[in-house]
Amino acid sequence: MSILRFLFAFLILFLSSTEKSSSQPVHIVKIGEVLSRINHTSDTVLVLNFWATWCVPCIEELPDFIKMEKDLANQPVKFVYLSLDFKKNLTGKLQPFLKKNEITSEVLLLDEPDYNSWIDKISVDWQGAIPATVVIDRKNKSQTFHEGSLNYNELKTIIQKYIP
Repeated sequence: MSILRFLFAFLILFLSSTEKSSSQPVHIVKIGEVLSRINHTSDTVLVLNFWATWCVPCIEELPDFIKMEKDLANQPVKFVYLSLDFKKNLTGKLQPFLKKNEITSEVLLLDEPDYNSWIDKISVDWQGAIPATVVIDRKNKSQTFHEGSLNYNELKTIIQKYIP
């Protein structure tokens, strides 16, 4: 009977550790790393979407971004989703949200609570509302910034300006 208990306990531990390891990896970053990516010269167009799990318009637009990302999989376009959730909510809210919604794209948690110190570094046109998206042609150093929600067609129109 004790071997059965041991095997049962082992199975439970194995299944719970497997479930934890399948959660979406989210890297915590500071604004310097984001700016480094923006300023890195590359032939790849960079789409940065600033969002949070508590932002209803952000959540509503995410499926269109994910669809666009899949549709452009063979194009030189990189999507990065920058969560503005609190760092303390990483494992309790953000990662479960990503898992539930099957989001496997690159997600970064921007750990910079003083928004006024870095928003202008992303765009002088940004008033601070989310969702916010910046599409950057890193080769030619040009960009389009949009504050507010974007649907699939609006996003496509912006990105098409930068891909051949």
